[in-house]
Amino acid sequence: MTRSPFPDNFLWGAATAAYQIEGSPLADGAGPSIWQRFCHDPRLMAAPGDTGDIACDHYNRMESDVALMKQLGLQAYRFSTGWGRILPEGVGRVNQKGLDFYDRLVDTLLAHDIEPLLTLHHWDLPAALDDRGGWLNRDSADWFAEYADILYRALDGRVKKWVTLNEPWVITDGGYLHGALAPGHRNMFEAPIATHNLMRAHGRAVQAYRATGAHEIGLVVNIEPKYPASDSIEDIAATARAHAYMNRQYLEPALLGRYPDKELKEIFGPAWPQWPAEDMAEICQKLDFIGINYYTRAVVRADPAQWPQRASPVPQNATHTTTGWEVYPPAMTDMLVWFRDSFGNIPLYITENGAAFYDPPQAGPDGIDDPLRCDYLRSHISAVGEAIRQGVDVRGYMAWSLLDNLEWSLGYSKRFGIVHVDYESQQRTPKRSAHLYSEIIRTNGANLA
Repeated sequence: MTRSPFPDNFLWGAATAAYQIEGSPLADGAGPSIWQRFCHDPRLMAAPGDTGDIACDHYNRMESDVALMKQLGLQAYRFSTGWGRILPEGVGRVNQKGLDFYDRLVDTLLAHDIEPLLTLHHWDLPAALDDRGGWLNRDSADWFAEYADILYRALDGRVKKWVTLNEPWVITDGGYLHGALAPGHRNMFEAPIATHNLMRAHGRAVQAYRATGAHEIGLVVNIEPKYPASDSIEDIAATARAHAYMNRQYLEPALLGRYPDKELKEIFGPAWPQWPAEDMAEICQKLDFIGINYYTRAVVRADPAQWPQRASPVPQNATHTTTGWEVYPPAMTDMLVWFRDSFGNIPLYITENGAAFYDPPQAGPDGIDDPLRCDYLRSHISAVGEAIRQGVDVRGYMAWSLLDNLEWSLGYSKRFGIVHVDYESQQRTPKRSAHLYSEIIRTNGANLA
């Protein structure tokens, strides 16, 4: 067998998010989140009527779902905790039954020799805190640190890899700038404030972990490599803006203690503030790793009408997923090498990577054949291997997603899972991509060569 580029201790797993799979959002004393509110407003959802009330019913099927993970050979499971399950009002009173669910989940994972990777916040801010301004309130950093500390004290040691925030860019861009995601705002002046308070919350949560935790903590960002559509000055400048807005806006404050101010001022104009130096020092904390979520690239051209970046993507003649994203594996290697060259060889985990393609609502007698997803996984994992060959310190890969689930405002219309979910019966059926991934894990990637 050809030698694999993946080191012997490479961590193979899959990822999910609490609101997308758990269901039972108000069970056992939990408080509502902004996503429960958003989903129940048909004016906001692209798929009106789809909610997370049942989702994959993971809250009631956790033990069998973990057994399925073991059956597939997963070595790690990245999941998020529901802030409102643990703190129904966002702060103050702890809901012990909610905390107990995650306590049982962690113990069940460990009993199956699956390492937990816990994400503290994957977009489901408690509704009670949104009523107090949400991420526009500077107190949000204190709220988040309080919530994080409760989980550290309960689970650290059994959980050895922690993530503060998942994709703060999506929270801000979708939730505060374009209104496509919860809480559904559209305000250029709010977006930088939400960004900054998210990053302050990240910094405060890392500080809290250093005070009580004994293992590893990091940040997860989504990266979309940007390529200019031409060598014109305008397209190159537009690409630089798009790159700063999506890829540098959160990494640079976390790792370098500064924002890419030049480009962000060009984008936001008077809406981009000058932030205090003490805030930047609070944000820039030592991290043990960075998690990167990668799905696609963008070829960018200048577009004065495109708000706010004055840049827009150029469609490419290529395979696209049902979310409209181009399949382009070389960008994954490019992105990982860019990260190493820009920030040093910080340990990296691919914390999400996957694709939505059409799958039928019910599995047939022969299961689910998903050749496009198989090809996506095979080619993108190979691209990670190429980055490792080039010296990038990638230590693990989490497929998105373990299960078909609620794709946020798109509802149940997009299936990312390597395991098919029949939403009527809640039957789980591993797709051909799951069997492929199991073999990749078994051979530590050697079967890709």
